[in-house]
Amino acid sequence: MPTPSCAASVTLRGSEATRRPVCGAARASTLRNPGEQGEPVVLGNGSSSSAQVEWFALRYAEFARNVESFIKGKPEVVRFALVCILAEGHLLIDDVPGVGKTSLAKAISQSIDGAMQRIQFTPDLLPSDVTGTQVYDPGRQEFVFHPGAVFANIVLGDEINRASPKTQSALLEVMAERQVTVDSVPYAVARPFCVIATQNPVEHSGTYDLPEAQLDRFMCRISVGYPDHDAEVEVVISGAQRRTPESLQAVMTTADLLKMIAIAGQVHLSPAVLDYIVTITAATRKMPELRLGVSPRGSIALAQAAQAHAATEGRTFVSADDVKVMAPAVLRHRMLVRPEVELQGRTADDLLEGVLAAVPVPQQRVRV
Repeated sequence: MPTPSCAASVTLRGSEATRRPVCGAARASTLRNPGEQGEPVVLGNGSSSSAQVEWFALRYAEFARNVESFIKGKPEVVRFALVCILAEGHLLIDDVPGVGKTSLAKAISQSIDGAMQRIQFTPDLLPSDVTGTQVYDPGRQEFVFHPGAVFANIVLGDEINRASPKTQSALLEVMAERQVTVDSVPYAVARPFCVIATQNPVEHSGTYDLPEAQLDRFMCRISVGYPDHDAEVEVVISGAQRRTPESLQAVMTTADLLKMIAIAGQVHLSPAVLDYIVTITAATRKMPELRLGVSPRGSIALAQAAQAHAATEGRTFVSADDVKVMAPAVLRHRMLVRPEVELQGRTADDLLEGVLAAVPVPQQRVRV
């Protein structure tokens, strides 16, 4: 499968591409990489070792500090966002204008030494702007594939609900399969690959709601929310000093990120925790308050997010607490509430809280 290598150099209507060198501090980091000097990333039994998870937790802390140096007063929001990225999932940031949705996405991408593409979703954006197209080359006398904006490590889709459904659907294949098919030829995108999209839930004029099939491809959906008083003072100071996310230095290479994704994927999931996850998601499918419950893809996403969350805390195993912490961010957008239930003031978060309270928590913790 061909893999275009010119993602960072492509200029497309409605998009921008940037690539940054990793800063000297990141190169000279004293954090020992367990994947160096021929050491395996995971143990032979498919589980991460305690040394590898400890390294993961240290690198995560450095990653989070860098992002939080610009995103003030939102440590939990940053944690959810980074856990999603470290599980190699796609992130949807859904909130009112002006609270830092795009700044959070930029701060994350600036912290990683990789290719970042921004797509400003507008009503006239075309699917080929996103995926790429075949262009005739007179010199070679053949059609040549020109990669679209999705050929990057981090793709920022700003105001994704302002593009037409036809353009939105251009992301379906690449988000699920990490490849783009043009003229029957599949083109793989580079790894790591994550889409960070933003949308404004308040304005509906000139917008198109994301279909359920596309919402389901986002591992997590989060909101930033308004900062508290002290944090907002710091935000205003940064704004007055004209500080932007682009001022952040990269603290992680894409190779480091890939190793962290691999380590998170081998964090142990016991049968009891797996049963707990499936019981939660299956319970949503039987709720009369919902038009649609959580799909098996949601169960997989919750397991992967729980693994990454456990690794950020330096644990080699997933506990029920990891599942409960990540469940709202992973499951809320997959639960479609009936209109009559919404009129009663009940939300997907309220219903999910009831499910988590009703499902018995596994008591045994398995250490590996």
